[in-house]
Amino acid sequence: MGSQAMESSPARREAALSILSAVVGVHSDGSVFFWYKTREGTMIRTAGELAEYLGAKIEGDSRAQISGVAGPERAQAGDLIYVDSPRHHARAADSAATCVLVRSGTRLAGKTTLEVSEPKFAFAKAAQWLAPESAPVAAIHPTAIIASSAKVGARVSVGPYVVIEERAEIGAGTVIEAFCFLGRGALLGENCRLHPRVTLYAGSRLGRRVEVHSGVVIGGDGFGYVFGEGRHWKFPQIGTVEIGDDVEIGSNATIDRGSLDSTQIGNGVKIDNLVQIAHNVRIGDNSVLAAQTGISGSSTIGTRVIVGGQVGIADHCKVEDGAVVGAQAGIPTGKTIRGGQTVWGTPARPLEKFKEQYAWFARLPNLAERVRALEEGKQS
Repeated sequence: MGSQAMESSPARREAALSILSAVVGVHSDGSVFFWYKTREGTMIRTAGELAEYLGAKIEGDSRAQISGVAGPERAQAGDLIYVDSPRHHARAADSAATCVLVRSGTRLAGKTTLEVSEPKFAFAKAAQWLAPESAPVAAIHPTAIIASSAKVGARVSVGPYVVIEERAEIGAGTVIEAFCFLGRGALLGENCRLHPRVTLYAGSRLGRRVEVHSGVVIGGDGFGYVFGEGRHWKFPQIGTVEIGDDVEIGSNATIDRGSLDSTQIGNGVKIDNLVQIAHNVRIGDNSVLAAQTGISGSSTIGTRVIVGGQVGIADHCKVEDGAVVGAQAGIPTGKTIRGGQTVWGTPARPLEKFKEQYAWFARLPNLAERVRALEEGKQS
């Protein structure tokens, strides 16, 4: 018996021992199928069932069992992997995984393949289908402090040392982990998840299925001051924060309340760690902001915008729908980035122009030497 077989046998026994239940179902064509649920919450499906779920064309063994997802090098026989480029075919061929998501028309010898148009997207869908995130048991920890006027929905989990103030509302199925704080009148929709140490200032409003990671502060005062009589006077910060459905906010991000109006985050927006969003900013649906980006007050980000890491956006800017802002770009006050445009650099400019100018910038030392030589020649 080879070393690989010896190593995988305990894993197989563990998987077999962890099975809790089998569920019977019916395909759309009327045929019967079943799947198992393990202790870890992973569903053991067949390649044929996964192909039906993804709308994929299957080549190979439709009865092959799939119980998880992995990268090619770490995968075991029951794992699903994906390749979206021919340069990774060798990695897939060498992998222990028997089932591979591939682009249409791709063949891999010895593998069961599921052909889709976008393997990476299909892989993400399959991962959630095979191993949905398990929620803690719905319960309120005895150390949690919940105001009598707060409304807590059904199946809510509240962790240790959580504080929920007056008139806050928590939607059904929401999970609030340890040391979170929800201020007066804060609103959480259904099936949200707050990871440990999240702070929602008074009046902050979050939609459904919002996930907020540790250290996030939502609804703090914006950075607004007016200079007069020899000192800085704080401008009122009495607005709100409104966050749509299916938003995810990374660790230690901050979203300030509006000054007199509201700061608005649209549906499906994804915000990375350490992002700062100032007062009165508006971000359209399905936009993505990478880490350490800062957006100054009253700027507007359209729908499906991609903002790279460490981008600085000054106040009263407008980034129109579908634009792409490259990493470390700087957008000056009041500037508009047109829809569908890709920009880079500081000040941000169209990518082709940036690359042309940067090429000349790289040549400056040589040009300086040539100018110096010409000047020395004239002097002699």
